[in-house]
Amino acid sequence: MSVTDRPHHRFWPRRLPRELVVPETSLVANLEISARRYPDKPACRFFGRSVSYRELLAQAEALAGWLQSVGVRRGDRVLLYLQNCPQFVAAVYGILRADAVVVPVNPMNRAEEFGHYITDPEARVAICSADLAGVVAPADAALPGPQRLAEVLVVRYADALPAGPLPAAEAPGEATEAWLRADPPLPEAAPGGPRWTLWADALAAAPVPRPAQAGPDDLALLPYTSGTTGLPKGCLHTHRSLMHNAASGVWNYAGAEAVSLSVVPMFHITGMVYGVLGTVFFGGTGVILPRWDRELAARLIALHRISHWVCIPTMIIDLLASPNLERFDLSSLRSLSGGGAAMPQAVAQRLQERFGLAFAEGYGLTETAAPSHINPPERPKQQCLGMPIFGTDARVVDPVTLAELPPGEVGEIVTRGPMLFQGYWKHPQATAAAFVTLAGDRSGARFFRTGDLGRMDEDGYFFLTDRLKRMINASGYKVWPAEVETLLFRHPAVQEACVIAARDAYRGETVKAVVVLRPEARGHTREQDILDWAREHMAAYKAPRLVEFVDTLPKSGAGKVMWRLLQDRESERGAA
Repeated sequence: MSVTDRPHHRFWPRRLPRELVVPETSLVANLEISARRYPDKPACRFFGRSVSYRELLAQAEALAGWLQSVGVRRGDRVLLYLQNCPQFVAAVYGILRADAVVVPVNPMNRAEEFGHYITDPEARVAICSADLAGVVAPADAALPGPQRLAEVLVVRYADALPAGPLPAAEAPGEATEAWLRADPPLPEAAPGGPRWTLWADALAAAPVPRPAQAGPDDLALLPYTSGTTGLPKGCLHTHRSLMHNAASGVWNYAGAEAVSLSVVPMFHITGMVYGVLGTVFFGGTGVILPRWDRELAARLIALHRISHWVCIPTMIIDLLASPNLERFDLSSLRSLSGGGAAMPQAVAQRLQERFGLAFAEGYGLTETAAPSHINPPERPKQQCLGMPIFGTDARVVDPVTLAELPPGEVGEIVTRGPMLFQGYWKHPQATAAAFVTLAGDRSGARFFRTGDLGRMDEDGYFFLTDRLKRMINASGYKVWPAEVETLLFRHPAVQEACVIAARDAYRGETVKAVVVLRPEARGHTREQDILDWAREHMAAYKAPRLVEFVDTLPKSGAGKVMWRLLQDRESERGAA
């Protein structure tokens, strides 16, 4: 069955083409065009202050000039390490305008984790928030001289806030406002270490950037994703692959009139595509939240008449749990979609009954620049990944023979399309293993192995059933056990560790560590000691929430830890 004759085409939205024709330009051209079309229109709103398209372009140009003045050249990688804010959006386009590559880093990462993002992409420049400078400094100081950063540009969130008090309707809680307004001192410059510069000072004195050179096939984004073994790997995305999914917002009725709630983290591929690239592509407005706050989110939806919201199901679950639910006005929402975790059927039903909103689930990976499948708003199915989007071909195949399976049978989901990444940064073997040709397919087309097990129904909709990869999905955050295990081995009391998923009523899944203590630590180390240490040394979403001490871990005849046996035991406990 060819890509032009797939079952889901019977239910393809009649308003949409099967494939998109996207611009043969860099992503920066999208900002330049939107700034010419809508110069005074808000590109971003942030706690009562707006940044127009004219201002956003000026900031991006100034940042590009500064980056080039400190030695950034075409193809260089620049780290971006901060929460959602207008400066994040400006930084993405400024880095791209300098013909460089954006390397987004999870702001929850700690110093022990951050060092990898300096050394692996061979970055010499980082942009971070003032509160995270205290993470960057020790991470950088621990590296050998040739691998250290040369420049760090420091963002203060307060610079994006209104000069006076925040409008009452848009004010966050006291703790969040205090965090936004905090102005910690910059780390002291040390011999061999980076120069620290404030964002506002750098942009004010920046020279005019050189003419842009990057084209559609230049590398634009290097988001990191972990795997079954080792440290996180960078995914090579070009301007072209990202342009496709930025333009794919037409699936959910995106346009210049769209007002989006940008609360999904922008460092994440979903937040990047929808909150940074897609909004600017269409000339829409993004209302930015750096942290999830259900009461504030509801107020912003009503105040700004937000029309589009891409989120994760836990946000909806939390929103519906509010004691103020009956007072929420969500009538402006025209598109509510997301993924990262399955939307519980009861929650989707309540959302439909209370607000008349259908939640359109989608599916994608960092390697697919977020969506490869989305439910059509006209005909969504619950707890379903949706159908392959524009120009995308997806199949369910036998994981061993790679033969395509008929509807209803479970196998591995494989996909190909214009949004696919080029491969893994500096990992040719992993790249080669990620792409396959299907048995009996004479076209020779390469499909990407998602590592997810699923099935396709008779209508061509896809459903997730299990995973081939060892991955934990905690509230939409992907946690890779091998990475957590590597970090746990740094604890002086840990002899062996195996990380598995445990059921969690709110997060869906959570992280559990099965630990064998060193002999001298037994009787002296508590489970809570491991939990406390983990929260201090790794990002909160990946730190274990549960610890179980055992005398030994089950192992195969080859000496490998039988993680699947531990996972099955845990699943049986959760089902009991």
